[in-house]
Amino acid sequence: MGQKGTFCCKTSEGDEIYLFSLRNNKNTEVLISNYGCIINAIKFQTSKEEIIDIVLGFDSMKDYIDENYLKKYPYFGAAIGRYANRIGGASFTIDSVRYDVSMNNKNFQLHGGWKGFDRKIWEMISFDEERHFIEFQYLSKDGEEGFPGNALVNLRFELNDLNELSYTYTATTDQSTVINLTHHSYFNLNNGVGNILDHELMINSSQILEQDKDRVSTGNLIEVENSAFDFSRQSPISKKMDHSNGIDHSYLIDSQEDENLSLAAQVYSPNSHLLLEVLTSEPIVHFYAGQGIPPVMGKRGEQYGDYSGLCLETHIHPNAINIPHFPDTILRPGETYYSKTAYRISELVEK
Repeated sequence: MGQKGTFCCKTSEGDEIYLFSLRNNKNTEVLISNYGCIINAIKFQTSKEEIIDIVLGFDSMKDYIDENYLKKYPYFGAAIGRYANRIGGASFTIDSVRYDVSMNNKNFQLHGGWKGFDRKIWEMISFDEERHFIEFQYLSKDGEEGFPGNALVNLRFELNDLNELSYTYTATTDQSTVINLTHHSYFNLNNGVGNILDHELMINSSQILEQDKDRVSTGNLIEVENSAFDFSRQSPISKKMDHSNGIDHSYLIDSQEDENLSLAAQVYSPNSHLLLEVLTSEPIVHFYAGQGIPPVMGKRGEQYGDYSGLCLETHIHPNAINIPHFPDTILRPGETYYSKTAYRISELVEK
């Protein structure tokens, strides 16, 4: 595994954790680990040759496996599966067979269970420093966290010279199962300093998915126009937080921009002048504003907490397996699951 990767530490089970670097000709660097396919850093070089790291995380990979962190556990930068977000009742039915999956949060399953894809060692199967890509693979075995079937999952990261970092999931199975994957990076365009309330956000959506008291999707849609959830026009996040108790909601993306990826959201920092655009093949972008981030010491000694970073998680509708009119998340033998998301980073230089 260590070929071209930097050894960091070992898990309590003795598995080796590595970091791999992708760097393009603009000097943008992305650090990715085989542990949880964690994006540890996205470092952007500005026109003034400043290096700004736009994702939250830790200086040492040891901190990602620290028991104190795992007790609080906000999934910093990790791959999420087998099923992103919530499965209501931690159960579902496929072909008249009921499956009970691990109930790791209240009365639902969150982000794949107690030990989802975020806490697994992935096998690095392809790495090309010159072409700036790396691909990992993980075999999720039949019965893992209660899910049926052996699911073989590939996750490929690619950094191009337009400063676009994309990740692409593919998956196959030997038995009918459910698959709904995402990635859980927390963005802060001010080099991870302070909070994101000054960031300006646009979400390409006019509807959110209704949630119950546990934030499990009910199957209904809610129009967001003129509400605290309305980000259809770019506006400071702080303005919306004045009228809400924080946001942790799934937005239905309005339109398809091209054949492959649609613009889901964009975030701008008036402090750093960085713009992040999120493009995806998926129908949902889940916006988590970061209320409830636990108090932990992050990179460069920065104290994280409420609103230190924001998440824009792309996936199929949460709890879709239990809502017949939502898109199908069942993967059957002979089929291939596919999902692609890209983060486009640019600097709006002052004139």
